[in-house]
Amino acid sequence: MERQAQVDAVLDRFFSLSKNRAAKFGVEYVGLWQKLESSASGGKRFRPRMVMAAYEGLGGLDADAAAYVGAAFELLHTALIVHDDVIDRDFSRRGIPNVSGSYRDIATTAGIPIPTAEHRGMSAAVIAGDLALFNSYRLIDLSGVDEGIRGLLLEILDDALFASAAGELIDVDFSIAAMMPSVDEVLNMERLKTAVYSFEAPLQAGAVLAGAPQSIVDRLGRYGCEIGIAYQIVDDLLGVFGLEEQTGKSTIGDLREGKRTVLIAHAATTEHWAEIRPLVGKADLSLAEATRIRSALEASGSREFTESLAHEYVARALITLNDPEIPTPMQAELEAVANGVLSRVK
Repeated sequence: MERQAQVDAVLDRFFSLSKNRAAKFGVEYVGLWQKLESSASGGKRFRPRMVMAAYEGLGGLDADAAAYVGAAFELLHTALIVHDDVIDRDFSRRGIPNVSGSYRDIATTAGIPIPTAEHRGMSAAVIAGDLALFNSYRLIDLSGVDEGIRGLLLEILDDALFASAAGELIDVDFSIAAMMPSVDEVLNMERLKTAVYSFEAPLQAGAVLAGAPQSIVDRLGRYGCEIGIAYQIVDDLLGVFGLEEQTGKSTIGDLREGKRTVLIAHAATTEHWAEIRPLVGKADLSLAEATRIRSALEASGSREFTESLAHEYVARALITLNDPEIPTPMQAELEAVANGVLSRVK
């Protein structure tokens, strides 16, 4: 069974058991679990892929245990995006209602006024995110690994969540700060908020599960740090210059939100910032105004700078793989991951 199918099987069983368990509390609670399951479905299972790549690449043979650990990171991801949507007051993700949006729409259909309906939606999402967060730990418990390894895996998961919460808080603070953060400050936020739990921790968890020496665990963490930052830099680019039909993400949302990205932080240091500043964060930003921002970001050199920075971090990630302790097939797979990050902006 391929990696994604193995992880999907674990998650399918988890949600099936959870919905059956919820039934005795009423159909409404089952409905919440169904919405949470929908949020966890359809993804690329990228974080489980990192777990499995490290585990299998380092000689691990217990595919079931690895699938549970991979599913734990996928459920952690689900929890964090559900909560992130609440923080951002987003009611859709990739063009369809998210948990908040689904419950808001149910309320508005029942005739509840918009402010109250939106609060109801966000409240349900907080509950759903809490359930996903707690159960990501439970999936580690259910992996069947021995006590020593289980303790190490839980510590990795906990460190990842702890870092992500710090990064999320920094991001929230950026949104209300009078001063524009520097590029380095944005990079630090993105590493903490996303790169740690998406790349560093899953790779390290797979290595620990395979019984790898600490030197390899540390090296994979460094690779994950560099490639995770590169991934977020590319996301910054795609959020403004991407093709919506390919990314499934609006190319005007980040600009309307005034999101503090590498692109914007760099632009703020250039002479073109005076032209951009009144438009970034404008809630009713028009398509024409968004085009003006893009033109200014190119004229200022901010787009070129950001693309160059992504290449730099990918190069640094690849350097970490030059270790005879890392098997050649595993190096090849992680090199392909790195190249795939850059291919998103070609």
